[in-house]
Amino acid sequence: MSFRFRVLGLLMLVALAATAATAWLTLRQVNRQVQETVTAGRQEVSRITGELRAYGFAHGGWDGVSPAVARLSRDTGQRIRVATEADVLLADSDALAGRDPRPPSGQPPVVVDPRPVLPLRDGQTPFTQAKLTATAIVEYRSAMAYASCLTGAGAKVTAVPDDFGVPRFSADRRPARCAEPKLGARPPTARDLDAVRSCTAEPRPRDCLQRVFNERTAAVAPPRLEVRLGVQDESPPTLAAAPTVAVAVGVALAAVLAALVLSRAVLRPVRAMTLAAKGLGEGDLGRRVPVSGRDEIAQLGGAFNRMADSLQAGEERQRRLIGDIAHELRTPLANLRGYLEALRDGVVDPTPELLDSLHEEALLQQRIVDDLQDLALAEAGALTYHPAEVDLRELLETARTAHRAQAEAAGVALRLEAPEPVLVTADPDRLRQVVGNLMSNALRATGAGGSVTLALASRDGSAVVEVRDTGTGIAAADLPRLFDRFWRADASRGRATGGSGLGLSIARQIITDHGGTIEVRSEVGAGTTFTIALPAAPAGGAGAPASGGR
Repeated sequence: MSFRFRVLGLLMLVALAATAATAWLTLRQVNRQVQETVTAGRQEVSRITGELRAYGFAHGGWDGVSPAVARLSRDTGQRIRVATEADVLLADSDALAGRDPRPPSGQPPVVVDPRPVLPLRDGQTPFTQAKLTATAIVEYRSAMAYASCLTGAGAKVTAVPDDFGVPRFSADRRPARCAEPKLGARPPTARDLDAVRSCTAEPRPRDCLQRVFNERTAAVAPPRLEVRLGVQDESPPTLAAAPTVAVAVGVALAAVLAALVLSRAVLRPVRAMTLAAKGLGEGDLGRRVPVSGRDEIAQLGGAFNRMADSLQAGEERQRRLIGDIAHELRTPLANLRGYLEALRDGVVDPTPELLDSLHEEALLQQRIVDDLQDLALAEAGALTYHPAEVDLRELLETARTAHRAQAEAAGVALRLEAPEPVLVTADPDRLRQVVGNLMSNALRATGAGGSVTLALASRDGSAVVEVRDTGTGIAAADLPRLFDRFWRADASRGRATGGSGLGLSIARQIITDHGGTIEVRSEVGAGTTFTIALPAAPAGGAGAPASGGR
């Protein structure tokens, strides 16, 4: 079975199951509602008013009360109309259910007051009661502002009354703009104190203080509600099965059409990737797939294009490498061939000088081949290493001694700055190869009267080796290509004066295999500095590449 039909079948099954479940639940709910009475019982009235009061108590207002009204209407089967005492409509379950509001029943409305009742006790003095009331007024204002901020930010709010009867709020999250009020942070205002003190002389101070509390908090407290339940002259609803069946069929058809569209949308990029993959397999490395959107299919297309880019880049690098090798070997081999044919034909005499030149040329070709083999093994992780504990100061001294004759012949001063031994765990022969290559390059780039300095230091757990010269320097535009194969900063240099063009590539790979880094900075006319950083030898002597690989 094709992917299209599998996706279509799965979506159809899900759609049909969902439609059947929805129809069954709808029939069950409607049947239950038909059996219930339209007017709410005492228990339902108590629940509705209690939950509405708790909502106003917890949220500091009636914003967002519609979902609670809709939920209560669904749970109780009642038509609920909620308005303020000024007849400002807040929510109507008929309108929330998507039908025209019906006339309410003739029963008197139920009043819901969310403001707290002050816990004033008979044993308290009027002065104490007045002081508690003034504190409650201030705390209630701050609490209502905090609750309104949380509700406006969409947080889920819960509230519990404190010792003053004032709600204390908590939320599943607290937005940064909502500052939680602290108990006693603000003192009562002079007007609040004057108002509560006027009640101390009243014969019933508790009633007076409650009235003052309601008046002083009226600006921030939620208004009282009038809740009307039921409808006028309502008859029990009857169940009509035909609309439910029609809706179920419509949902099923819509799901099938959506499945067809989805399957086409999913298969189009998959088909494009299939064709592109076949093209890659046949050698067309320029094939790509169009990518749009941010879904899983788009991510797969992006990954495919990145893979194709990597394959194409690798193929281009391989072609450039083959071309570079052919270019490096063509001229010297042609020279060797010409001299050998001339010797065979007797055109030139086999003098010792000519034979030495031909032998030197053959050694140069052998060196290029050996360097290519070393680079290939290093990049493949198969270059052999023999790790040991190496004193870099001793290694640099040995390298300076080996290049002293070349430096003296060129009139270049060769210096060593290594105040103390620094130990690393590495292959000493490979490190000598790297340092020797850098020193040879530095000596070739430095004119008579200049200097080449080998510096050694220990920094932050790393052994740092610097090879500095005062030579011609390298242009900033050439630095990114410095470690490329067969690339030379000075195009006028050939293999006789500039090496094989592979030394820096091999050096970078060797240092990388040892867990280190090699960097270069240079200024034209001032000189060049190569910096090698290697992990310093730990106490146990571990940390070098394993013998036989990286």
